[in-house]
Amino acid sequence: MYRRIRDLREDSDLTQKSLADYLSCSQVCYSNYETGKRDVPSDVLIRLARFYHTSVDYLVGLTEERAPYPKKK
Repeated sequence: MYRRIRDLREDSDLTQKSLADYLSCSQVCYSNYETGKRDVPSDVLIRLARFYHTSVDYLVGLTEERAPYPKKK
């Protein structure tokens, strides 16, 4: 999971600081998410999945399918 959120950030040419600002946390906190020194809370995973237009399952490595799940009507 940690590698995946780092890869998504780097692929989007974003800094840790910009993601930390989006998540309302410090750059150090976000860095700890990417390195696995700190568990990523479920609400942060949901926000990251929405930000990257993917699913939480993709972020945590349960699927290789990057597309998000269809929204319920």
